Amino acid sequence: MTPSTDPVAEPLGRRRVGLFAGVALAVVAIDQLTKWWAVARLDGHDAIPVLGDLLSLRFVLNPGAALGTGAGYTIVLSLIAIAVTVTLVVIAPRLRDPWWAVGLGLFLGGAVGNLIDRLFREPSFLRGHVVDFIDYAGFFVGNVADIALTVAAVIIIWRSWRGHRFDGTREDS
Repeated sequence: MTPSTDPVAEPLGRRRVGLFAGVALAVVAIDQLTKWWAVARLDGHDAIPVLGDLLSLRFVLNPGAALGTGAGYTIVLSLIAIAVTVTLVVIAPRLRDPWWAVGLGLFLGGAVGNLIDRLFREPSFLRGHVVDFIDYAGFFVGNVADIALTVAAVIIIWRSWRGHRFDGTREDS
């Protein structure tokens, strides 16, 4: 039976898509709420230590990607995020593995969370700066979307390494 005609696969697929969408929406909501808070409470203020020098809250507008790289490529980063978003939404109906649903949901939520900043924040559409506010010992400053992207990468690598595909099939060892 093909997955589209299998009566057991359809409800399972809907549940995995629901899990994927729920995780993505939760990440976007939490990311945007925490960014709103950071703009309102941290912009123009000194850093707030959370765990001594290891973790603090400090407002930064980031025009680039991870670790502040790629500041001159904001439009390219925006277009990549749009392409990733479309790709994930297109493959979502084929999700059958719950961990892949969570991992790809985290990935989508993180990508969309930062894309919203790039689309709607200053200086302009597709060139907006991402709000970062979680300072990791001065090494880099990130946000909730970045945490989601990192956890997503770990889950995706783990599932791939274990031979689990997103469609629920498993590679032969």
